Amino acid sequence: MPSLQQLRYLVALDDQKHFRRAADLSNVTQPTLSGQLKELELRLGVSLVEKNRAPVILTPAGRDIAARARRILAEVEDIRTIARIAGQPLGGTLRLGIVQSLGSYLMPLVVPDLHDQSPDLRLYVREGLPDQLFDQLESGALDMLFYPLPVDRGGLVVRPIFEEPLLVVAPRDHPLAKGGPVERQRLKGETLLTLEPGHRLFEQVRQLASEYEATLSHDYEGTSLDTLRQMVAMEIGISLMPALYVRSEVARETLVTAQPFAGARPPSRVIGAVWRQGAAREEMFENLTNSIRDILARDVPEITILGSEP
Repeated sequence: MPSLQQLRYLVALDDQKHFRRAADLSNVTQPTLSGQLKELELRLGVSLVEKNRAPVILTPAGRDIAARARRILAEVEDIRTIARIAGQPLGGTLRLGIVQSLGSYLMPLVVPDLHDQSPDLRLYVREGLPDQLFDQLESGALDMLFYPLPVDRGGLVVRPIFEEPLLVVAPRDHPLAKGGPVERQRLKGETLLTLEPGHRLFEQVRQLASEYEATLSHDYEGTSLDTLRQMVAMEIGISLMPALYVRSEVARETLVTAQPFAGARPPSRVIGAVWRQGAAREEMFENLTNSIRDILARDVPEITILGSEP
């Protein structure tokens, strides 16, 4: 039978698509990783990796086995978690994944209160792109995600937390920076700046640009919301930014301003908590999600708190 370590090496190779990077991620030498994968192929009697391909591509059997290996490793990690937290369900470390357009602006709002409520809880926070975060959640490398909804993967529990409006961010001398809430038709013909592909916010702004007959800029794509803000300040275009970022960074800016959309239902995104079904600390995740709702409801009027059901 395969060893757990061999399955970890296979998953690492599937993630990295490169033997050396997979070895580095696994903290072993490349010959060690390659040798263990060859032994795994011998044990299973099947080829796992297509030969002489760069980047590395798994065979169909390799992909199926890697997918099942992720689930096995996640279950093993849950077993370890059950043993580690026995008798102290609010202690230990929670490995939390969060998209890059949210983490720096949400966590400072909730971490101080969470620490006061559960001083033995340690939050290890990792920011990343959507696909990376989901792969790490499914493999057990992360316990929980804060993530824009909807989620289109199975085997997960999804709990909405809040709805966050998008605001129009424009240079201070731009016509949209004046006159209060922005009617959607005023975006027609405007150049919209957004994050680079791979971010959920990119997909949302691209759809809104099409709907409002604005031009989505492909020449200037931001790697972060801060980069976008700076490009708006240089009058390259305007942008649509989430309310928590506006609260944190734009509100104190002098070169750009933020205006809400006019109307009862402005463009927005929904942020939720996501974890694996049957996770060892599922009750704790529910309680943590409820605590975050309570903190945000008390302190952050810019957003709308959502109920516990999807």
